[in-house]
Amino acid sequence: MRKLTILSACLLAATALLCLTGCGAGDKNEAAPAALEETAMTPAPLLDRELFFGDPKISGAQLSHDGQWMSFMKPYNGVRNIWVKGANEPFDAARPLTADKRPVPGYFWSQDNEYILYVQDKGGDENYHVWAVDPDGQVDAESGVPASRDLTPVDGARAQILSVPRNTPNEIMVGLNDRDPSYHDIYKVDINTGKRELVRENNEGVGGWMFDPQGQLRLAYRPTPGGGAEVLAVDPDGLRQLITSTYEEEMNLIAFHPNGRQCYFSSNRGDKDLQQLMLMDMESGETTFVEKDPENEVDFGGASTHPVTDELMATFYVGDRVRVYPQTPAAQKLWDDLKKALPEGEIGLNSTSNDMSKILCSVSSDVDPGTVYFFDAKTGQATLQYRSRPELPSEHLASMKPVSYIARDGMKIHGYLTLPKGVEHKNLPVVMYIHGGPWARDHWGYEPNCQFLANRGYAVMQVNYRSSTGYGKKYTNAGNREWGIGTMQHDITDAVNWLIAEGYADADKIAIFGGSYGGYATLAGVTFTPDLFACGIPYVGPSNLLTLINSFPEYWKPFLEGSWYKRVGNPDVEGDVADLKARSPLFHCDEIKVPLLVVHGANDPRVKQHESDQIVVALRDKGKEVEYIVAPDEGHGFRAPNNRKALAVAMEKFLAKQLGGRYQEDVKPETQERLDEITVDVKGVTLTQPDEG
Repeated sequence: MRKLTILSACLLAATALLCLTGCGAGDKNEAAPAALEETAMTPAPLLDRELFFGDPKISGAQLSHDGQWMSFMKPYNGVRNIWVKGANEPFDAARPLTADKRPVPGYFWSQDNEYILYVQDKGGDENYHVWAVDPDGQVDAESGVPASRDLTPVDGARAQILSVPRNTPNEIMVGLNDRDPSYHDIYKVDINTGKRELVRENNEGVGGWMFDPQGQLRLAYRPTPGGGAEVLAVDPDGLRQLITSTYEEEMNLIAFHPNGRQCYFSSNRGDKDLQQLMLMDMESGETTFVEKDPENEVDFGGASTHPVTDELMATFYVGDRVRVYPQTPAAQKLWDDLKKALPEGEIGLNSTSNDMSKILCSVSSDVDPGTVYFFDAKTGQATLQYRSRPELPSEHLASMKPVSYIARDGMKIHGYLTLPKGVEHKNLPVVMYIHGGPWARDHWGYEPNCQFLANRGYAVMQVNYRSSTGYGKKYTNAGNREWGIGTMQHDITDAVNWLIAEGYADADKIAIFGGSYGGYATLAGVTFTPDLFACGIPYVGPSNLLTLINSFPEYWKPFLEGSWYKRVGNPDVEGDVADLKARSPLFHCDEIKVPLLVVHGANDPRVKQHESDQIVVALRDKGKEVEYIVAPDEGHGFRAPNNRKALAVAMEKFLAKQLGGRYQEDVKPETQERLDEITVDVKGVTLTQPDEG
């Protein structure tokens, strides 16, 4: 139900797992600039880039619903795959369950613990299929794993997991857009046999469906003319409108109330600025206030419910850090016991048994990507299971601090600053690291690019520019129609000037880097403020807003009026075309003065490779300095570790040349070989599609 982003997480295998994350109710971590100064003047040792960009040793652990088994992700044949073991067995007793050639992006257990279901695409095209594997299945001698079955074997279609019903654990409900690429029809799939049965053709223009825990279709979410949306009850005789919102408002369905008559949702409809937790009556549409941020700072962040009873257990809010608020005495006791048993850091409940007696929880921080513990709720004892990156020396990593500054028009802008460890925090080379979306936000915590760059001697600034989510309706909507030459880009420029004024930044050594919208902001920065930056690294970034919007996937198109058309511009509206061209770096690349390292995935369905091809060809033909990397087996961002490591080498070398940071001279032969394979000779780049505009 969220607005579309061009760099959003694709966790299609989401389940109703309890997910508490935070540092405790009321905890805050505000820091004035003076508190960012380090006292030690011994630079951290140069850490091997493989520690940041190789796959973690173990990650993504989950318990089966009965608590008897533990699954997790671990490389198999050099690729991240799914493994399983008994919950009480050591990790070296685990066996692999999948042997995919592409890293598995997400998985979960079936309700009856008989199967593990996971999703996979081809080369980053995001046409995900749903697969099932039996942990007790016969192991194939050649692959070393049981056979996996494709439950949605429809080429060119994208599957969505809609429901994993409790009452019929051998079935799942999926959406498929094979009949109409813009909309997903609903199918019931038998996990045991793979039989697929059509339940409902989506001829009503519905963008999202919501099933109750028993697998009954109850609600629908549909865009409305003008860019708004409506939530509808699914009745036997059709759809019935319950509540509506405008394109400037949020309305996110969350979970069903245990009474079965109401649904939790968050919204900032009407005169509310911050999103609040509400209850909606599914017969009358009447809404009831439940909760808002006790500190009145940020939007409602999320809710956790009991895996069996559906009782609301906790809510959380994401300000500078995460704040958790237990909702029941049992949840409060659990939260208190967890904080007592676990070390300091952000606590996350990753997975639980249905009776919640067994819990896998994680502790993470800005210098710890995640340490996982098994928590016995009966004894209150936590036992270490694994560290996701045990070889990464946290003592040599840099602190990430929440910061804020006042933009030129008086608006307070939030962000995070990571400063290199063991050096004087004055007159530093800087990398402005701009998040994608743009309707998303940066958070406090471990971020591999921030730590990698800080280790190389750069200050790293992340900006939650206006249009970022989480800070209220006014903050997000202040970025409408402000791309490139407006206040969204000014917020980044003002952050640079703040860093210079505070003494952190060397004004002659500032780079800009980002993915997706962050890639666009990178191109806009070097184009529209050409004297501000020394270089740029646009990563899967749009260069031409006209071709970008016209090439979006079909299943995005129902949502475009309420997102891109209203907030950015509509290429089919004559009055918008000139504005979109004015904000497109491609048409103004004469202004670019600095070197660029352009990066893309060949199968990107959101920002097509043509967006990077266009700017590379234009810069090359104008005699400007540009390097180009294209991974043929990637989409909207690099998932495979060999590509991530190769890109890190290229970025590190590029930034060292332009800004003078530290550089790891040695490169593993296989990483250098991969970098050579994905490095494109810009002389040979040709355009396969006509420019528009």
